[in-house]
Amino acid sequence: MATDGVKIIDGDTAHDTYWGIMDLYDNGVEFDIINKEFPLIQSDYFDDFDNEIYVTSCALALWEMGVLTDDKLAYVKSIIDKAACVREWAKNNEKDGKARKKELDKFWKKISQTNAKIRARKKYRKITNFYFQPDDLLTFKLKDGNYRAVICTAIEQYRGQCNYILVPTTYNSSKKPTIDNLKDKEILGRQIGSGYDQRTTKEMQPGIERIWNFSGGNCNFFFGVIQLAITHKDFINFKERFEKVGTLRIIDGLKKMGSFGYEEDFERFETIFSDLENHIKIFQHKKYPVTILCDI
Repeated sequence: MATDGVKIIDGDTAHDTYWGIMDLYDNGVEFDIINKEFPLIQSDYFDDFDNEIYVTSCALALWEMGVLTDDKLAYVKSIIDKAACVREWAKNNEKDGKARKKELDKFWKKISQTNAKIRARKKYRKITNFYFQPDDLLTFKLKDGNYRAVICTAIEQYRGQCNYILVPTTYNSSKKPTIDNLKDKEILGRQIGSGYDQRTTKEMQPGIERIWNFSGGNCNFFFGVIQLAITHKDFINFKERFEKVGTLRIIDGLKKMGSFGYEEDFERFETIFSDLENHIKIFQHKKYPVTILCDI
């Protein structure tokens, strides 16, 4: 069971299903391929609770696209009538069970009628005039007069939103940093549990042996860097506070996300980097030498 609330699109399974379909739709994928990728009838892979979440979120996407056929509609009704989620939520809280039942009744009334306003395929504008580039080493000065440094590891664009992914380093000096200055510094990251054997873990994350060797040798975990994301829209308000001082590339296999957070203004960088040791302690990050993570 993996859901956050009683609404139709409310939780991991529902979001992954609905937006997985819509992403394909918006990218011009034909309906036959979408149906093959997200088949409505897929009960062998779910228990009744998760199957209801999957089927209803899938049905909502199909209805919005105008391709929810009568036979599929009948199948959706058969799943709703099982009331699996209603019963499950009612076990914990009777009000939640009633709330889910209300959502399902409203949902059924909606999709059982012909959609008079088919959702058009969306065209998301892609940003091309970037402020910085992947692998840029960026520095900024805080109120204490010292410089800090982050690495822009990637620029990600999804559904019209453009994010700059910045990874913190431990650089802290009154001197503006150079690439050489970073050689004895660290990058913030964290270990991520692996349910696979060592061989499979290595295949899934090339370069992980570097981290294992640093951590003691006989290990088996994934690794991820700490990611501070800034949207293109927000960054325009304080991009002048950052300066490119070189290029520093983290090995591709080690760019996996360890933790992720959005930073909306420069004050957040003041808060994080003015006492980085405390930030590391609170969020249980770890330090890893730049020379291990980077081509340097």
